[in-house]
Amino acid sequence: MHPNPAFRGTAEEENLRFAAARGFGVLCINGPEGPIAAHVPFVMAGARVVEVHLARSNAIARAGLPAPALLAVQGPDAYVSPDWYGIPDQVPTWNYVAVHLRGVLSPMEPEGLEPQVDALSAEFEGRIADKRPWTKHKMGEGVMERMMRGILPFRLEVSEVQGTWKLGQNKTAEARAGVIAALEAQGGLAAEIGALMRALG
Repeated sequence: MHPNPAFRGTAEEENLRFAAARGFGVLCINGPEGPIAAHVPFVMAGARVVEVHLARSNAIARAGLPAPALLAVQGPDAYVSPDWYGIPDQVPTWNYVAVHLRGVLSPMEPEGLEPQVDALSAEFEGRIADKRPWTKHKMGEGVMERMMRGILPFRLEVSEVQGTWKLGQNKTAEARAGVIAALEAQGGLAAEIGALMRALG
């Protein structure tokens, strides 16, 4: 997380909403030979409860759990050119949004897997416009059960929420306006950052 408090003022509830809306992050624990990371989709099963599943062969799934863990959730990001500020003596930087959820990662009971997988697919199928949601009932008999034997459910009980919304809050309104215009003109992730900067006012 960025050390400048100007980028750390977002309320915990907003950071949690951002993480839930993103629904994808990097889950990390300390392993015997160093950090272990897995890129995972997830669902919020409560205000401060994250549920994920991992392949049985995943190093985190085979680690000694429960254990302290970090789920890093990254949003849009964009390079910022010094030229866009319209003022001298600036340096290149990167604007971005990221949320860290820290807590204890524990195995769930096996019967928690199916509801978790159902909730995950329902959440993301529901985000697709003009599409009838996919469900496991479209699969052949026994296929889903066989596939789920290869994965295990886990729960992260979140004890700490940290967020960095680095959106030029330490710059003047005029300098920010120049950056916003340049980012929005680029489209893609840069435009998303520009829109977030504009929303700050």
